[in-house]
Amino acid sequence: MSALIEGLFNGISIGSVLLIAALGLAIVFGLMGVINLAHGELMMLGAYTTFVVQNVFKPLGEPWFELYILFSLPVAFIVSALFGLALERGVIRFLYGRPLETLLATWGVSLILRQFVRSVNWLLVISIAVFCLCFFGGMAILKRLSHWERIRNWAITILLFISSAISIALGFLIDRVGTLALTKPWFSARNVDVTAPTWLRGGWKILGFQMPYARLFIIALTIICLLGVYWFLNRSTWGLRIRAVTQNRSMSACLGIPTAKVDALTFALGSGLAGVAGCAVSLLGSVGPNTGQNYIVDTFMVVVVGGVGNLFGTVVAGLSIGIINYLIGSGTLALIFTSTESLKPLVDFFLFFATSSMAKVMVFAIIITFLQVKPAGLFPQKGRTAEL
Repeated sequence: MSALIEGLFNGISIGSVLLIAALGLAIVFGLMGVINLAHGELMMLGAYTTFVVQNVFKPLGEPWFELYILFSLPVAFIVSALFGLALERGVIRFLYGRPLETLLATWGVSLILRQFVRSVNWLLVISIAVFCLCFFGGMAILKRLSHWERIRNWAITILLFISSAISIALGFLIDRVGTLALTKPWFSARNVDVTAPTWLRGGWKILGFQMPYARLFIIALTIICLLGVYWFLNRSTWGLRIRAVTQNRSMSACLGIPTAKVDALTFALGSGLAGVAGCAVSLLGSVGPNTGQNYIVDTFMVVVVGGVGNLFGTVVAGLSIGIINYLIGSGTLALIFTSTESLKPLVDFFLFFATSSMAKVMVFAIIITFLQVKPAGLFPQKGRTAEL
């Protein structure tokens, strides 16, 4: 019984990590229908933001360093939300209703983000800032012209070429005369460590096993995020607008709802939640460029199994997959059945899958079998939303 309770707790903690990672994806993929393969990299941005905030608070001394994780959460949300907003405005809004193109575009963005984290330095930041200043500054000036709409496409092409040329030339010039501090990578390809505050180290001993404080914190954070998202979607004005646009975009536009702003807000919200998930994941291990890739497949599984667009289904699927994954991978199920001699073949079967990699194979097989019976997930959409 003690082993079963310990297994259930660890499974719930793993499910909470999956759930907080899938929560943003449930909004972007479930409510907007956008297949965002860069969602894992948005988590990675949140994790690296936590690392940066930790380094900012470290010189401040003990009292402030203990609180850095509480400051990291909103900062990670804002950083990931701003990047998600830029991604939606710059790429996604041109690809609505075209899932294959969206998938390929976000996959490309994920590759760019991973390489950006590996190579980012002050020189690259200066070059990007100069490009943005030239391009968006030129756009702001040209938009004042009366015949802007006629020259819009040509103007954007020319501005892109000129801005890129200026930023690249300036980058080469700084590289020739600059110092090592400007060209040294901030993070490189190596993983970086996030040190948990003292109050998140150790654990709470109960019934012969220990509940780590870090995982209890993640479970509490997941509950807070769930309640916040539920309140926002069901009680706030913009949440009601998001639900209206999700159900019937044309009618919502006729009623005066700014659908473009709703799309941007929805994508920013989902991206910000991915940043919070990255902040939580950073407490469980080192952070690297491939951190998000370790969760992207599992998060899509949670959303699909729960039912696309159903937050309650996402909760049930996340916890279920986490519990099943841990019970199989840790050998807890095999340990439970060892007391009965007649179940030895079943014990041998579960012992074969009692590793983290083989447990994932088993979970994948269970999910594939489940989707053959209920392809729309645990809680499929009904009514007009399902028809759309």
